[in-house]
Amino acid sequence: MAAELATHILDDDLAPASSGLFLGARRRTGKSTFLREDLCPELRQRDAIVIYADLWQERDQDPGDVITEAIREEMARHDGVVLRFARAAGMERVQVGGLAFTMDRVGLGKQVSLARALATLSDECGRMIVLIIDEAQHAITTARGSNVLYALKAARDKLNMGPHHGLRIVATGSNRNKLAMLVEWKDQAFFCAPMQEFPVLGADYLAWVRDRAPASAALTVDGLMAIFDRAGHRPEWMQAGLSALAARGDWTADEAHATFAEAVESRARARIHNLLALVGLLSPLQSAVLRVLAAQGRNFVPFWTRTMDTYRMVIEVDDGNEVTEPINLHTVQAALDALKEKGFLWRSVHGVYALEEFGIREALEEGGLLTNSTWRVTVMGQKAA
Repeated sequence: MAAELATHILDDDLAPASSGLFLGARRRTGKSTFLREDLCPELRQRDAIVIYADLWQERDQDPGDVITEAIREEMARHDGVVLRFARAAGMERVQVGGLAFTMDRVGLGKQVSLARALATLSDECGRMIVLIIDEAQHAITTARGSNVLYALKAARDKLNMGPHHGLRIVATGSNRNKLAMLVEWKDQAFFCAPMQEFPVLGADYLAWVRDRAPASAALTVDGLMAIFDRAGHRPEWMQAGLSALAARGDWTADEAHATFAEAVESRARARIHNLLALVGLLSPLQSAVLRVLAAQGRNFVPFWTRTMDTYRMVIEVDDGNEVTEPINLHTVQAALDALKEKGFLWRSVHGVYALEEFGIREALEEGGLLTNSTWRVTVMGQKAA
């Protein structure tokens, strides 16, 4: 898969790849591991300069800073590039080892241009650059991150034309709806860039798990497939099954699969229980807002009058509670802010909200909290579904 994807990224004849490639996959399904351990080495083996920025791992920093810091670190590995870039920028003094010249303004159109920096790196090394941005949707949660994406678009256009060696941008995200904003909204830097679903691990991975299980002779790939589906295709959850088997002795096929399945099911129930417990601590309005957003997804219009009525219906009809606070723009905004602070919601710099991760919706659905009321308004302007 890494070989096929590398060919798709690097081939000059594939125009969609030169525009940027966006890959969506659920969190904890092995996406980042694949990028670091398989794709990056494959691209480097083909002589590409690979720059990797993980916006999820560095959540305490502005996403724009994470991207520019990754570029800074790569440039610091090439002393000649640093000196040439500093001279081109009109800088008389530069500390090569520590990369002292000011790249903090990279991509913001002042003294230093991100396009110039990447073009200098590519030209000096004579190689194509592949910039991989993991969890790229976080870039549009800040103004600086959004500006850096526009700077990367300018760099892409510059390096993919003329005498340069090319720039490929690969962006991944754990939420397809959030990632889609980067390519489907006309005011975004990578509008119309191709997006595709990142494939989950399959039968070959499950054969690998089976061969390493204590009861490998009693397990089958088909039997593990249903268990893996229940695990949401999360490899970490399969380790719970392996641990359960290791604690037992003799096996029949039915016993091995039942023990493995129960271990994974226990993990799934615990995760749902923990999420629902956190939902239970929310105020009535916060809970209603979260559930309506989860049900309606990209059609969610938080401050529309009919949506306000939906919140009230969820509180009164579904939960059997009295509405003790006004439901208006101010209180709904406060509820959205609280949900974001508690890790339930993600918000773009444009004010668009989405669930932080898909697992939250899974828990609400299994807990019976996505009712007919939460689906009441599905598209702005339509009547109740």
